[in-house]
Amino acid sequence: MTFGRGPLILARVHPRTLRLLLAYDGTGFRGWAAQRDRSTRTVEREVAEAIENVVNEPVKLSVAGRTDAGVHARGQVASFVTGSSRETSSIRDAVNGRLAPEVVVSSVTQAPAGFDARFSATAREYRYRIDLGEVPDPFTAAFVWHRPGAPDVRAMRQAARAVQGERDFRSFCRHPGAGRSTIRDLQRLSVWHAGDRLELAFRANAFLHQMVRALTGMVLAVGEGKVDPGDVPAMLAARDRAAVPQIAPPHGLTLERVMYGRNPRLHPREL
Repeated sequence: MTFGRGPLILARVHPRTLRLLLAYDGTGFRGWAAQRDRSTRTVEREVAEAIENVVNEPVKLSVAGRTDAGVHARGQVASFVTGSSRETSSIRDAVNGRLAPEVVVSSVTQAPAGFDARFSATAREYRYRIDLGEVPDPFTAAFVWHRPGAPDVRAMRQAARAVQGERDFRSFCRHPGAGRSTIRDLQRLSVWHAGDRLELAFRANAFLHQMVRALTGMVLAVGEGKVDPGDVPAMLAARDRAAVPQIAPPHGLTLERVMYGRNPRLHPREL
């Protein structure tokens, strides 16, 4: 094909991997993962459709943490490969124009070739917040579990120490899936007071479905005197969800941060 005096040279855009840093209020969503029923509102579907409208091509998102229905995120990470040459700041602003403030893209950056938000992650951090006040606060109620009282924080920390490390968390998850490992490395579980609020911080290489919520329910049950901290090892050994006393509701949970470092890449079956 020629144009004027010479051949027409079509510009070719090499695919690139883009990394998104996301924050969202999970209240109105049925979790992250898109579902077959397109009428079901999920974060993944909303974000993917917004991006596709901006880059004018289909995209497949990979995500670091597949949050459950009602769970929030402050530092979620997603990635996708695109042939679009649109500037990253322009993509961020255009997506936010469609989704903010319920879902906000804090940044869009170009990632190294081969980067995958899920499989390149080396650790995730979640925070669970419990409101201990006598009455709920309508301005924070969507992001905390209102549980009036004065739990024994020392006993809660004792229970937290019993589950830290590389352990089988089969008792603290729901539907792990046939053949999937339920062993995880819970690197940290901290408990502290922040005014009238109790906060629990979790860091692990990866988490099982509802694992943080089940651990939170157990630790709080210990703090309220319903469970003896000495019984926690037996809960782990049972490998039975029925052994755990209660599960915390989703709205008090937030994915705070995802870490990427030099640690060996996690195997897909471990996620």
